[in-house]
Amino acid sequence: MDSRLQLRVQRYGWDRAAPHYELAWNQALAPATAAVLASAALQPGEHVLDVACGSGVLTRAAWQAVARRGGEVVGTDLSEQMLAQASEQSPQCRFVRADGQQLEDSLANEEFDVVLCGLGLMYMPDPELALASMVRRLRPGGRLVASVWGERRACAWADLFPIVDAQVYSEVCPMFFRLGGGDALARALREAELVGVTTERIATTADYADAQTACDAAFIAGPVALAYSRFDDATRLAVQAEYLASIEPWRLESCYSLPGEFVIGCGKLS
Repeated sequence: MDSRLQLRVQRYGWDRAAPHYELAWNQALAPATAAVLASAALQPGEHVLDVACGSGVLTRAAWQAVARRGGEVVGTDLSEQMLAQASEQSPQCRFVRADGQQLEDSLANEEFDVVLCGLGLMYMPDPELALASMVRRLRPGGRLVASVWGERRACAWADLFPIVDAQVYSEVCPMFFRLGGGDALARALREAELVGVTTERIATTADYADAQTACDAAFIAGPVALAYSRFDDATRLAVQAEYLASIEPWRLESCYSLPGEFVIGCGKLS
């Protein structure tokens, strides 16, 4: 897929998902948010950039850590609806619509003590280009912390993408799990000329009270929301049934507890 088209799919897909995103995913993503903050070790007074900030969950938490002594947090995202939600919930932060691969276009001459990217690299056509752009926004000695979803086999909901792509050529996230495998994230951080690179893997579960809640999280609150919105009723029922069959091993009575995995990586600009 052409990278410009992929960015458009991401932009409008997340616009559709924005009203549902936090309710559906906050619990499952909380361990990644906490781990990114722990690795960043934010200090009062620091200036922080949160790339692909979504509705601003990580942005808000970062601001609480740095607010004293004149700290500042700037959040960027492609989705106008995500940024609108983030701005409403975090008026103390600044939000800018920007392509994470070309941050200099929107943040020229701005430098930060810390750059964060929580579960955003998987959605970028060229994550290495994005990391290079993030590093250019760091001050000397600055820190970068990024999280991605882990191994495909460790994420119970992973069949969602082929199920949707069998119905419509969406290619929403053609290389979604690439940075989650092996030491791929560590290599990417080192190739971005960061030093002292470390990574860790963290397990999580996405817990849903029933089948409809699980389907809503998968289809209307995440990256396939745009493709799903174009399905007719019969196709929606068919993909929901196929998805529920794929997560059946993790059903307990009416509830679902879907395992997942994150990789957290950090490094420093020398």
